[in-house]
Amino acid sequence: MDYKYRLLALDMDGTLLQDNHEISDETVKWIKEAVRRGIYVCLSTGRPFKDAYPYAKQLELMTPMVTVNGSEVWRAPYELHRRALLDSKLVKQMHELAVETGAWFWAYTVDRLYNDTHWIDDVEGQEWLKFGYTTEDDEVRHRILMSLQDMGGLEITNSSPYNLEINPMGVNKATGIRQVCELLGIEMSQVVAVGDSLNDLAVIQQAGLGVAMGNAQQTVKDEADLVVSSNNEDGIVEVIRDHILIEG
Repeated sequence: MDYKYRLLALDMDGTLLQDNHEISDETVKWIKEAVRRGIYVCLSTGRPFKDAYPYAKQLELMTPMVTVNGSEVWRAPYELHRRALLDSKLVKQMHELAVETGAWFWAYTVDRLYNDTHWIDDVEGQEWLKFGYTTEDDEVRHRILMSLQDMGGLEITNSSPYNLEINPMGVNKATGIRQVCELLGIEMSQVVAVGDSLNDLAVIQQAGLGVAMGNAQQTVKDEADLVVSSNNEDGIVEVIRDHILIEG
């Protein structure tokens, strides 16, 4: 059967995963059915590979993956295709900003997670992928955002209304999915991208069909072609059943 869409790009937290961090049985069933019918399913997440892979394994996916908001693209599980690193000088500045504002922070190197309770002095000796801040204080978050914009060279998104996620400029889930398309020999117009936060916005805007979850941030809903049920109500099933597994 010839389908209009060939690739389903799925954000994980707040999209594929319910609030209990599990994939519902119904969603698992429909994803496996999509794969059986020749649809590529790609996890596209802010998580690092090691935190995303167990879910790919559960779904029996051997397809490419986009992790750390696009800073890493995997040709297949454990087979790295491309990696984009943050300038360690900027990481140093971002850490200083976190200390100065008192915001909780975390950062991924290629090897591990660092955060407020465990930092490293040798910032320049590490390969950094992503930096993040979390604070429910809107004023502090806004101040951090302004400072980050002044630094330049940074791609700034979020994965919740209370955080900021920072990747190298020009690196996001859309650039990641474009590379996946090249690996698979398909076009962005054949992609269905689903998400709930600002780190999903670029790929939702650029995909053939951009889908916001019912629990998505309003900006994401406004930019999406379609809004489905929430992550706790099998919104992904709706996407696959009603919009992908129909004859093109």
